[in-house]
Parts: sequence; structure tokens; C-alpha cells
Amino acid sequence: MTLTATVAPVSPGAGTPTGTVTFVVSGGPTLTGTLSGGTASVTTTAIPVGTSNVTATYSGDGNFTGSVGSDTQTVTQAATTTSVTTSPDPSVVGQTVTFTATVAPVSPGAGTPTGTVTFVATDGDTTVSLTGTLSGGTVSVSTNGLATAGTYSVTATYSGDGDFAGSSGNDTQTVTLASTTTSVTTAPDPSVFGESVTLTATVAPVSPGTGTPTGTVTFVVTGGPTLTGTLSGGTASVTTSAIPIGTHTVTATYSGDSGFTGSVGSDTQTVAWRRCRRVRGRPPVRSRSSPPTVSRP
Repeated sequence: MTLTATVAPVSPGAGTPTGTVTFVVSGGPTLTGTLSGGTASVTTTAIPVGTSNVTATYSGDGNFTGSVGSDTQTVTQAATTTSVTTSPDPSVVGQTVTFTATVAPVSPGAGTPTGTVTFVATDGDTTVSLTGTLSGGTVSVSTNGLATAGTYSVTATYSGDGDFAGSSGNDTQTVTLASTTTSVTTAPDPSVFGESVTLTATVAPVSPGTGTPTGTVTFVVTGGPTLTGTLSGGTASVTTSAIPIGTHTVTATYSGDSGFTGSVGSDTQTVAWRRCRRVRGRPPVRSRSSPPTVSRP
């Protein structure tokens, strides 16, 4: 803003005053300008928001006495724009994503906004809210909480400060399903026919995906039963005594969920004959009600 003072002689005086004028802005700067043709101007960007009184004091010269004049200057908050970027985009479920907001004044406003920016990312199922503090007009926050696949709307809202009005900006973030691995164990292995065997599948995300897969796992034993278990903490277990004698492949198929792709793992299970124990030293017991069988030639 430019502050201008015009110093004129009072009749019957005449001529052009020279010298300096001191401008004092209430709550703001004090500036000095030199008269040229009876006028002095100074420029400043440091007048605070609000209505300030501007006083111009002419110091006088060898021919003219000093004088004082005043005016008011109203300063409003400068408008701002907020722009948002996300990285990496696209990402997978559970991958760390960084949101960055840049807040800038709208011309003729100038300066560096301060304060906080709140980021909200949502795809309708999952919502993540984060707040960061501006530094040099920029703020970045990171999250691995985008837990479902889809297109997220990312909104950054600048709260404003004493000099700058708030604003908001939008971007989108695409999140795809994270890959998984399924590992299978059986216990005990080997077992004997008729013995209960526990089949366990562990489903884990593949980096950079993170989180805990949910859903079901189907166990298929070649030549034996098909069983289904529900994941809890990424693990599903089922028990069966119906595995036949021999060595069998146990295949576990994870069905996937809203955040993770399906996957398959396998193991083998060996089932042996059950041994029978013979009691020695005792003759066979015959039924008293049945006569002995005699063979004739």
C-alpha cells in the first residue's frame, strides 16, 4: 500500500515546502518520506488486518512550519488458495501415502500463510482424518490407514490465520487391492488313520501392502475332505479325522476381501495305518452257547 502526504502552504504564504514527512501507522510501521514538489510517498506491506490510523507529520523547513495530517486504512484478510497432491498414486491397501497441501495468497495479497491444514480422505467405507502445521506455506502428512480399495476423495482445509482467510483444495487417491500370500501347516504330521489333524492357513499382505486380511479359507485334501475356516488375526484353522491313509496334498485357498486379493498355499500330510496291539499268552475265548466247530473229512 502507498501512503502519500501533500504539504501545502497556508495563504497568504506561498511556495513549495521541502523536507521530510514521517508516517506512523497505528499497530504498524513508522516510515519516512522526502517531499518532492510538496508530496512524499512511502510504500509498505506491513499494515495489519483491521482499520488503522495513519498519521503524517511534516517536520518543517527553513521557510515553512511543520504540520500533521491523518487518514485511516482498512486492511482485510488476504484470500488464499489450497492445492493438494498425494503420493504415491495409485497405492495399495495399507501402503503409506503422503498428502501435501500448499497454501498461497491470492493477489494482491502477499506473504506466507501460517496455521494448520486438516486432511480428510474417504471412499465411503473408510475415512482418515489428519492435521498438520504449515511451514513455509506447505504441510505434509502420511498415513497407512487407507484400508479398503477404491477411489478416495482427499480434501485439505486450511483454517486461516490473522492475516489470511481459510481455503480448501481437493484431489483423489486411487487405492488398489494388496496382494497376499497363504502358507499352510498341518499337525501332527505324520498322523495315523482316524487321528484328528489340524490344518492351519496364515494369510499375510505382500509389501508395500499392510493390514490384516479377513474372510474365509477353503482347505481341500486330495482324496479327503473339503473344509472352510474363517480368518481371525490373519489365521484360519480346521480339524478333521477323515484324511485317508497315504500322503496327501492339502491346498488352502484364500477368497480375498475388500482390501486384499486371494491367494493359494499348500502342504502335505502323511497318514499311516493304525497299529493294533495283540495280547499274548491268552487262548481265544469261545462262546459257551456255541458248540465247537468240527471239520469232517
